[in-house]
Amino acid sequence: MPSNLGTKQRCVSSERGPLPLASRLPSTSASASAWQNAPPDPLDAPELYEGLLWRRVAAHLVDACLIVLLGVLAWFVLVFLVAISFGALGPLLIPLIPLFPSLYAAATIGGSQASATPGMRLFGLTVLDWTGRRVGYAQGFLMAIFFYVTTALTSALVLIVALFTQRHRTLHDIMAGTVVVRRTR
Repeated sequence: MPSNLGTKQRCVSSERGPLPLASRLPSTSASASAWQNAPPDPLDAPELYEGLLWRRVAAHLVDACLIVLLGVLAWFVLVFLVAISFGALGPLLIPLIPLFPSLYAAATIGGSQASATPGMRLFGLTVLDWTGRRVGYAQGFLMAIFFYVTTALTSALVLIVALFTQRHRTLHDIMAGTVVVRRTR
């Protein structure tokens, strides 16, 4: 059999031929088997990464609208709670306002079976950790904190990193140990 040491294989093969993509990818359930060391290479599983950048931007716009709507509702609840406590709850509740978008991300990414925000679900994306398992609350929260801090410090220029990384990972993905891929089911 000829040696193909200098070329990269595009698909994983078994004795019967190439394996279907679904058999090479982990399930997003917490108990499922995960990737061995890293997510599949874009050359091996291009369907996981096709259209990823525009889908992430569109998903973020949907999530930003939801955060604004939920933030307005939360603001009214906050004002009501501060008013009925005659201002006593103000010092406890007001510091939560800047954390609201990160709490939204933690609840929707870490708390959902899809491991994605509503915007990500709408555009067929999911967030997994580097080993292919679902992201938990803490990792979803860290991912969001890293996103807001790095984009605020660099005027969102840091998002350009996704254009140059192999799996279109942004700096906050790298820092949080996550990878965003297209959902396979």
